[in-house]
Amino acid sequence: MAAPLACTRFSDNYELKEELGKGAFSVVRRCVQKSTGLEFAAKIINTKKLSARDFQKLEREARICRKLQHPNIVRLHDSIQEENFHYLVFDLVTGGELFEDIVAREFYSEADASHCIQQILESVNHCHQNGVVHRDLKPENLLLASKAKGAAVKLADFGLAIEVQGEQQAWFGFAGTPGYLSPEVLKKEPYGKPVDIWACGVILYILLVGYPPFWDEDQHRLYAQIKAGAYDYPSPEWDTVTPEAKNLINQMLTVNPSKRITAAEALKHPWICQRERVASVVHRQETVDCLKKFNARRKLKGAILTTMLATRNFSSRSIVVKKGDGSQVKESTDSSTTLEDDDVKEDKKGVVDRSSTVIAKDAEEIRIVCPEKPLSQLSTNSQTSARRQEIIKMTEQLIEAINTGDFEAYTKICDPHLTAFEPEAMGNLVEGMDFHKFYFDNVLGKNCKAVNTTILNPHVHLLGDDAACIAYVRLTQYMDKHGQAHTHQSEESRVWHKKDNKWQNVHFHRSGGTGGAAFGFSAHK
Repeated sequence: MAAPLACTRFSDNYELKEELGKGAFSVVRRCVQKSTGLEFAAKIINTKKLSARDFQKLEREARICRKLQHPNIVRLHDSIQEENFHYLVFDLVTGGELFEDIVAREFYSEADASHCIQQILESVNHCHQNGVVHRDLKPENLLLASKAKGAAVKLADFGLAIEVQGEQQAWFGFAGTPGYLSPEVLKKEPYGKPVDIWACGVILYILLVGYPPFWDEDQHRLYAQIKAGAYDYPSPEWDTVTPEAKNLINQMLTVNPSKRITAAEALKHPWICQRERVASVVHRQETVDCLKKFNARRKLKGAILTTMLATRNFSSRSIVVKKGDGSQVKESTDSSTTLEDDDVKEDKKGVVDRSSTVIAKDAEEIRIVCPEKPLSQLSTNSQTSARRQEIIKMTEQLIEAINTGDFEAYTKICDPHLTAFEPEAMGNLVEGMDFHKFYFDNVLGKNCKAVNTTILNPHVHLLGDDAACIAYVRLTQYMDKHGQAHTHQSEESRVWHKKDNKWQNVHFHRSGGTGGAAFGFSAHK
């Protein structure tokens, strides 16, 4: 499609329809081209809120996408700049993620994996022929054109893509996604097109068994694995994979980028171009089962992170996540968060400083990758994260009941025999609800106009499957009936117990409190 004239307005050519996705500074909506009736996806960016660097990146993405026209790449059809908004008009891709489609299939074989990676390699080869390095190849960016059987795989999201001259190798900054980063990027060495092939190798490994070749909860250890190229083919799941498939993975996951296979060479590999003769056509049920868990964990992590972004008071391994739309939130690092930092700090040992800025996607796009081989351990890790988040959520609900003076909600969350150490109880252990009810009846909701509570530095200790302890600092801001603002801080810990599949607060300890309320703020008459 020809580039629009400078005077062309988006509304002259397109009619906007329903919203498909949203970020703080951008929204994606379905749109219909007035002249043809064709449907597209319009990404609408509020440019007056962008920094100069973000604006440059937006222009770079549009310039790169205009260069790429291939059946396996989500195509940019139009780029329209108006005074306060930039419109990028892309293919409307309706088939969802490739990995979601695979688990819905009745049959999935090694030959199917070969066909998938062939399409991915075709898109990567087209990029490389046009001097473009994607830098963020991962399952989340592999979509299907439609829900029709045999729909084309489409490579999406060129937000981190860069332009290179020929086989140029240079330091273009620390960018990518942890589980898919190449050794040369982690070593902060010059890099280029081979980084995409490394990521393809990781993707192919997952396509064949349902879990990635590199994984560790600790990102430093994960990076050490990748830099060493430390992966293997464990039994029994790899016993049924053909030697040719493993050979292609080995050539993709070659630590030395100069010896790594190219996209063009990979497309000529027997396992790709002679698929019918070489690749196994046996159904891989175990792979599908693993991919189901893989996808479920990504969705779980996505939901947790969306909750974190909504509450804005979650504190874990304190990494600042700067979303692509410019807003910031703290987040614990994981192996699927997209990173970009042109000036990553290093310590004396040359290890990447994880306090560096993390450029992630919009909230609805943040996900987690399925960790490595021991699936029981994988499941445990994701369940642990979910339970910790559940305890934080329950604590927030309990404090909300206190803030609003809702004794009924409070009693539903607390055990009837709740024990507590309160400063007001003069060092005595109190039991039951009567001590607390006094404050609900006489203080809460009566002497304060407005209350806002922030939980700082929550630490959750899981004690088996049905017990947990949370410790945190509680900062309470409130207005007394005279309109005076007050701030109160206390240190609190709560013990939670799961009864009949429901969490209840069974013990509470508060210190640092002053004044006449057991709930962290005083009555002012």
